[in-house]
Amino acid sequence: MAQMGRPRTFDRDAAITQAMHLFWEHGYDSTSLSQLKANIGSGISAPSFYAAFGSKEALFKEVMERYLNTHGQVTASLFDLQLPAREAIEKTLRGSARMQCEDGHPRGCLVALGLMSASSAEAIAICAPLAAARARNRAGFVACVERGMASGELLAQTSPVALATVFESFLLGLTTLAREGLDHGVMEAAITQVMSAWDAMRSDLAD
Repeated sequence: MAQMGRPRTFDRDAAITQAMHLFWEHGYDSTSLSQLKANIGSGISAPSFYAAFGSKEALFKEVMERYLNTHGQVTASLFDLQLPAREAIEKTLRGSARMQCEDGHPRGCLVALGLMSASSAEAIAICAPLAAARARNRAGFVACVERGMASGELLAQTSPVALATVFESFLLGLTTLAREGLDHGVMEAAITQVMSAWDAMRSDLAD
């Protein structure tokens, strides 16, 4: 009779979270198999790692899915048509700032950090879901500006792409600031300031 394999000695769901934090902190390229094995549960062997996850790439794919379905949902407001367009953008920025500064995980945003840290052709290809998420968020900002124009709130000469880029670039910049330890309260005040870019294009304030 064939001998049964040893049972896993770790919680797979918890292991995905632990791996997510490692990739979030160091990026795909810089997170080694040794780091993953040492930090999953109380440490697992290479055979156990491959039996559980298949490969580092396969594990990262699970991590991306976990992140995008949890922490990454802070941008969901951009696509909530029940929210006024301005509110949707502001809610996204404030939610992201809060998430990026909260305890319990590395600071910053895995979408932005994952793309910035992808230095090899392999990593760039593997990070395609993160690039897709960023493109979707960009389209969400543009759609919000277009909604503001369609409703008459914003001036007809508003450039949807230009105004959306103001908010998207601010969102991406939060990652660097969070990593450097900027206080969340300062980010909140900055968001109030950046929303004035929307108010400057309001049709009801035009001369």
